[in-house]
Amino acid sequence: MRATLGHLGLVAALVLTASAMPAQAEERLDRMMAGESWLQGKELDAAIATADAHPLGSEANPVRVTAPQGQRAYLSRQRCSNGKAPTFFRRGNVGEGPFGNIVDLYIVTCDGAEPAESMVYMDMYHGGFMEKRPLPSFAGSPPPLPAPEKVPKAASNPRG
Repeated sequence: MRATLGHLGLVAALVLTASAMPAQAEERLDRMMAGESWLQGKELDAAIATADAHPLGSEANPVRVTAPQGQRAYLSRQRCSNGKAPTFFRRGNVGEGPFGNIVDLYIVTCDGAEPAESMVYMDMYHGGFMEKRPLPSFAGSPPPLPAPEKVPKAASNPRG
């Protein structure tokens, strides 16, 4: 709840200043509100290739996901070197990242494992994308996401 309120506060501040923004800043805000990366197409591909030269989750290569829920889902799937799930909290946004979007910093803690604490940078403006690679300091691959629940067929109208 607290993290969501922080994101809402940031969005509210951006919306309030939108009327005084130049067109490019307005377009950036529109893309962010739609959950899209500022960089698109070949520009984004080039930025990803450059970022991949750095460790995943670092400031130079933030984990790409969709929305705050994607951040939490990704971190929940990580496993510490002792096999246990880490705990984590959002420290806040840390400014613009390599893909032109606002980046969040998470503190990830592994009690009884090494490293005991990690700083993980995350970019939530990649609509429809969820990073599948594990963080380099974490053991193994993250467990797969659960299968989506099957939607039951609509009941037929008993009145005909």
